[in-house]
Amino acid sequence: MNHWKIKASLFLNYFVFALLLNSVGTVILQVQNNYQVSASSASILEAFKDLSIAIASFFIASYINRIGYKKSMLLALAFVGMGCLLMPLLPSFLTTKLLFAITGASFAMIKVSVFATIGIITKDEKEHASFMNFIESFFMVGILTGYFIFSAFVDDSNPASTSWLEVYYLLTALVAIAFLLLLSAPLDESSVHNNKEEKTNNFNEMFQLILLPIVLVFVTSAFVYVLIEQSIMSWLPTYNNKVLQLPQSLSIQMASILAGATAIGRFLAGLVLRKLNWLLVLTTCLLLAAALVLIAIPLANNADTSHVTGWLDAPIATFIFPLIGFLLAPIYPAINSVILSALPKNKHGYMSGLIVIFSALGGSTGSLITGYIFQHYDGKTAFYFSLAPISLLVLLLIGFYRIQQKSLPNKG
Repeated sequence: MNHWKIKASLFLNYFVFALLLNSVGTVILQVQNNYQVSASSASILEAFKDLSIAIASFFIASYINRIGYKKSMLLALAFVGMGCLLMPLLPSFLTTKLLFAITGASFAMIKVSVFATIGIITKDEKEHASFMNFIESFFMVGILTGYFIFSAFVDDSNPASTSWLEVYYLLTALVAIAFLLLLSAPLDESSVHNNKEEKTNNFNEMFQLILLPIVLVFVTSAFVYVLIEQSIMSWLPTYNNKVLQLPQSLSIQMASILAGATAIGRFLAGLVLRKLNWLLVLTTCLLLAAALVLIAIPLANNADTSHVTGWLDAPIATFIFPLIGFLLAPIYPAINSVILSALPKNKHGYMSGLIVIFSALGGSTGSLITGYIFQHYDGKTAFYFSLAPISLLVLLLIGFYRIQQKSLPNKG
């Protein structure tokens, strides 16, 4: 069966939410200028986003099979479209907090539904892993694009200008296109809903799932991976500014290299994982990532950034470390694909919810730990710390693979 329309819809959904979720850094800066809020007050926008993702995922995953995947995605797009439209119509810090709470909760609906839908529209484990990497790479393309879309609406000559809010008209239009495309895309969910399990205790279903050894090792692996990824992604601009002594605006711009490298890595992994064993690919990537940390950070000691004004005269060290995104890129979508492929399709909604919950917890933990080390030690030590969870993740993936090979639940 040709699923091109629903696949195109999933890509566009992920692209839109990548733009919105990862605009939080830009918006934090703008609300300080526009609404006269302090930096500490503005930083609460991150919590509105992350906590709404985690909380919503818990409930959505429990009831996703009743609601339906397509219907959940349509509701999410409708909610976030209204949130985007409110930004320029009712400009205030309260509206901004509301938008990120809506975006986080809606993303939980989108991600759980997308992950579960992939199991319906792919025919085998290799295609599942490949498509998972492609769609996650498109998420990174959305992040990368967001840096340039939002900056195009910012008035550098007048920091207090609210012209940047006009970007939300464009985003509302993108959401509307995504909604119409999904609405017109056929999706047969009968393999999920025809099992007559609608009256079971959904919370028990999810908790029973996490007791499976393969799921327990997986959620730990997902937690550790996102801890690594977010600790680097959230603090790379600070590393560029505080350690490499780059100008502040350039530090932010050059952090986009990480998103670009991750997007390319996931796209290529989508091709490679069709041919090679996933454990071989992922452990090789992790070992190379550890080697890159050991090479890139010492380069910062010898970097001369006293006359840096732009990309062309930035030191080599600025370009080397973000390439870690290329090496870490395949891990998250690949392990998500492995665990979903190992479970019956009617369990994919519950499993997707656990993925989102533990990913959100890992991201918050990684950012907090790295921030603590940055404050009490220095940036180099903070990024050297990534070697510890990278080593742990290698061991977890080996254990994950062994459990997968020995005893997989029967698919249904």
